[in-house]
Amino acid sequence: MRILPLLAASAIAASAFPAMAQDLTAKASAVAEKALKDPTGWDVIESLTTEVGARPVGSPAMERARDWGVAKLKALGFENVHLEPFTTGAWSRGAESAEVVGPWPQKLAILGLGGSSPTPAGGLTAPIVVFPTYRAMLALPPGALTGKIAVVTEKMTRTQDGSGYGGINANRTLGPTEAAKRGAVAYLVRSLSTDDTRLPHTGAANPAGIPAAALSTVDAELLEHMAARGKPVTVKLDMTSSFNPAAQAWNVVGEIRGREAPDEVIVVGGHLDSWDPGTGAIDDGAGVAIMTAAAKLAGGERPRRTIRVVMFGSEEQGGSGTAYANAHKVETGKIVVAGESDDGADLIWSLNLPKGAAAHPAMTAFLTAIGPLKVIVGRGLPSQGGADISGLMLLGVPFVDFHQDSNRYFDLHHSADDTLDKIDPAHLAQNVAVWASFIYTVANSDIDFRKLAAGGQ
Repeated sequence: MRILPLLAASAIAASAFPAMAQDLTAKASAVAEKALKDPTGWDVIESLTTEVGARPVGSPAMERARDWGVAKLKALGFENVHLEPFTTGAWSRGAESAEVVGPWPQKLAILGLGGSSPTPAGGLTAPIVVFPTYRAMLALPPGALTGKIAVVTEKMTRTQDGSGYGGINANRTLGPTEAAKRGAVAYLVRSLSTDDTRLPHTGAANPAGIPAAALSTVDAELLEHMAARGKPVTVKLDMTSSFNPAAQAWNVVGEIRGREAPDEVIVVGGHLDSWDPGTGAIDDGAGVAIMTAAAKLAGGERPRRTIRVVMFGSEEQGGSGTAYANAHKVETGKIVVAGESDDGADLIWSLNLPKGAAAHPAMTAFLTAIGPLKVIVGRGLPSQGGADISGLMLLGVPFVDFHQDSNRYFDLHHSADDTLDKIDPAHLAQNVAVWASFIYTVANSDIDFRKLAAGGQ
């Protein structure tokens, strides 16, 4: 006697669900189309780079960025706008110079690496040993570089997916430590960059107790040419810096509260801090702008679930992702999905969704909506996520990977060329459109990425 009502209810649900999916698709498509014309993303990044500029953690500029973030989120209509303070280590650059003093004196373009020790007062002068690859330096035993400046000149490969950067990231991050193990008094590395300018690219490195700096790509090649002539080459470094082990930092947070399930949260963001040579436009002012604009557009009609934007306060020198995850451990089970934009502002060309998600009606609606934007759906699972959501990932929060075209990104990031003029407004808008459509479909459906990954429906 109970079978007939159950069958009837099932039939009603089956007939209603396609209609709901069609409505979600139509609205997600409308959000994406609106985003392509909406100026919010551009306005945010223009405001940040103009009114604040470079934003190293621990600096007065980072304090201005904090206040800017709060004011911007409030002006855009976000709710529960607040700061989440934490402390982290902050390395600060001082005066720097480098030059070949013999046998062919010339100036060199360098940028100290985050975590570098200063040189002694008056500088440090020593002969160099040039290594065409990082592995060549690692092949030497302890003590082999005593009294020398180690120079690694390995080139980075340009790739669309950024794997060329990942492939030699250890040259910068671990190189100083490995050079110090072998007795080196300083370490120079060819910038992790694909450019051909005399603008060096900085970045973080593990503290090693020795001065460490990035050479411009052309100056790395200059030292190769000098070393190839067979005469000892001597370089003088003069570098100053300071380190605060407990600098104050902040994650800046704003929400659009859900109407039906406000405790179910979508967390998206980018990092507000930057290195100091440029104005932090592509790394990662663009990510802040993309996610802020996408969240605003996705939440234009009060969403079913809560949308939360986080402007992370210390990605470059670390700390903000761990601080955020620690502060939100109790709610991680209610965080539906997390996403981060931290690869510039060029076009999103592919994406990876959590296991089992692509076939869900909500994601079908999303993928249909972004069809005109020419984004490839990868067969693999997301693996990177982003540094600032890595803490949430470790706690089991589902995440996505949206891959931007990185062909040009490493010409610019961490250098004086990281400025607003490098951002194409149309490309920025495409990013906003993809993210806004995704956030909208997740926020206005009941998709459960955890259950899908476990094989549920």
